[in-house]
Amino acid sequence: MTASPVVAILPAPQLSSNNFNRFFIAPYRATPIIGLNSSRRPSAELFGQNSFSKTREHHKIRPAKVYARRAEEQRVIEEEAPQMLETFPSFEVTPGLAHPLGVSEIESGINFAIFSQHASAVTLCVILPKSDGMIELALDPQKNRTVNIWHICIKELPRGDVLYGYRIDGPQSWHEGHRFDNSIVLIDPYAKLIEGRRAFGDVSNKICSFFGTYDFNTLPFDWGESYKLPNIPEKDLVIYEMNVRAFTADESSGLDPDQQGSYLGVIEKIPHLLELGVNAVELLPVFEFDELELQRRPNPRDHMINTWGYSTINFFAPMSRYASCAGGPVSASREFKQMVKALHDAGIEVILDVVYNHTNEADDKNPYTTSFRGIDNKVYYMVDLNNNGQLLNFSGCGNTFNCNHPVVMELILESLRHWVTEYHVDGFRFDLASVLCRGTDGTPINAPPLVKAIAKDSVLSRCKIIAEPWDCGGLYLVGKFPNWDRWAEWNGKYRDDIRRFIKGDAGMKGNFATRVAGSADLYRVNKRKPYHSVNFVIAHDGFTLYDLVSYNSKHNDANGEGGNDGCNDNFSWNCGIEGETSDPNICALRSRQMKNFHLALMISQGTPMMLMGDEYGHTRRGNNNSYGHDTAINNFQWGQLEAKKNDHFRFFSKMIKFRQSHSIFKKENFLDKNEITWLEDNWYNEESRFLAFTLHDGNGGDIYLAFNAHHFSVKAAIPSPPRNRCWHRVVDTNLKSPDDFVTEGIAGIGGTYNVAPYSAILLEAKQ
Repeated sequence: MTASPVVAILPAPQLSSNNFNRFFIAPYRATPIIGLNSSRRPSAELFGQNSFSKTREHHKIRPAKVYARRAEEQRVIEEEAPQMLETFPSFEVTPGLAHPLGVSEIESGINFAIFSQHASAVTLCVILPKSDGMIELALDPQKNRTVNIWHICIKELPRGDVLYGYRIDGPQSWHEGHRFDNSIVLIDPYAKLIEGRRAFGDVSNKICSFFGTYDFNTLPFDWGESYKLPNIPEKDLVIYEMNVRAFTADESSGLDPDQQGSYLGVIEKIPHLLELGVNAVELLPVFEFDELELQRRPNPRDHMINTWGYSTINFFAPMSRYASCAGGPVSASREFKQMVKALHDAGIEVILDVVYNHTNEADDKNPYTTSFRGIDNKVYYMVDLNNNGQLLNFSGCGNTFNCNHPVVMELILESLRHWVTEYHVDGFRFDLASVLCRGTDGTPINAPPLVKAIAKDSVLSRCKIIAEPWDCGGLYLVGKFPNWDRWAEWNGKYRDDIRRFIKGDAGMKGNFATRVAGSADLYRVNKRKPYHSVNFVIAHDGFTLYDLVSYNSKHNDANGEGGNDGCNDNFSWNCGIEGETSDPNICALRSRQMKNFHLALMISQGTPMMLMGDEYGHTRRGNNNSYGHDTAINNFQWGQLEAKKNDHFRFFSKMIKFRQSHSIFKKENFLDKNEITWLEDNWYNEESRFLAFTLHDGNGGDIYLAFNAHHFSVKAAIPSPPRNRCWHRVVDTNLKSPDDFVTEGIAGIGGTYNVAPYSAILLEAKQ
């Protein structure tokens, strides 16, 4: 069928991301809805995208207010529209196809398809290139609906630069879990690109709208004839957790301002990653998110900018404001691929930190409705139907994605496949992955369908899949995450036990030994391997490595929450003085402790992960929850790196490369009695804080290690080296650079070695 739309357009400045919602064109209505200028803007409680205080009470009275608003709209139309109507080119419109979901190009035009089981009305909203108006196409449920999928095809629509979204209406039964509000233009969950503000942190445009968009004009990305995936075995990985923006956002990066904080900025710093020695980057969330969401309403955190990105708007689109030169979503997509290709060409894999446990849409008290909530809240989120349809909150962020609902599960799987096929990423780390182990009512389940489907999916078969095996509802699954012999886990017990032993807590020696040996108590089950333990001492949340040895308590006042946010159980030690100090003895002790932690991490069986910035001793000044600071608190300080190149950085780099060149630290299977000798007869002494052991490689290249967490020296008895070998000292964390790490080793080690307080040594048997 063909529609000849009548258009109502208010005079307006050129369309930009902060005024998209101000103009409406309604081709399928008898009379068009005209735009509302700033003097006629409805109250916040009517426009959900600008709503900061919507409560259940608002929803109870919402229908009356909506009807009043619609009556006012009709009055304005009748009074003003005759002077403003223009003729708009007609479109040839057909019912279209129910699959695939999202936007697709088919023979008959551009096809749109969206799922909503409970919707009673769906309207497609389209903004054409260089247009100041929005075309609204109301879908006929008799012609444009197949079961629960609404669809339409437009023949003459441009192949790119089109913005689109949906208005969706449905039951107003709050207690049944519904949150429909057709005053909001919603983002398509399957949109592959998202348009919003162009510049990161542009506070002049904080109340902007986000729209789906598409690009069928650009040729497929050229990965190159010689391009290949790194395909690094899991046992060989050394992961570097990093934030795309924070890596190069600081002016000390030396990059052009247009490239700072971008995907292309990462490419420029690949030489640093190679010099450090890591072979995989784990990127903090790169799915589209609104960094200014904290500033949309007055609140104690409205001074902050979300730089970590754990607040997903859409699961398919790369973060558009990580494009260089504020280039927008199409540029972001291309430059993300350029980044992946460059990293792969350098032999570095790309793992994405993905957030499927919740979205940006917050809670019912202060909702930020952009997509799922308004499309079908009862499907996409867990709701408590026994408590007036309230949202369940196992994420700590106000809502919980309904991951094991069949429709939601397929959305997540399609998203993951998209990142693998379109962007060639190598794996995923799943934030608060225990949420994925809950049924649709929030109850934990032993064999969650989504977790199994990810493990068994053919497209994802080459990917590393890593769980953060806990959530904010108390479901702690370290060592117990449903895995199908594929899932790896962030080993939170490793982090805690290593921290406690090295800082000198009593009774931790046995735990420390278990962790460095591969956490067999947790992972030696079925066909699981040591590398399924992702070992880490430091991650993005919590203290940096420098702060771990410089602060006893968190210092989060800058976050605006009165110090109530962030973890209180840091297992940290300030080495005698809280915070910054120039005391040479304290500084030396802190330096030793950081090296001790790094040494322990790199000699442990399992997959090591370190945090960006720890290679030079980055500090957040004791802030252990710095998600909202787009400043030097989070940004990599390249000047400090240069200052530490010949000392701290040198040790970290050499230790990583030493691990990479010694298979003895990267066993495929758990250690047996022939591969490790514990030089210990004092296991049950709670006060013993010294541990020594020898790793055997079967060819005489043994490694001896000793860790002394006492405040006094320990005279260690050194075992005899293998036949025709002698011990060479490679590491002594008590020594100053360059003697703290000597790659070729220092010969002449006798039958004893004086291991200094809070220090560690590594000896290698060599001919």
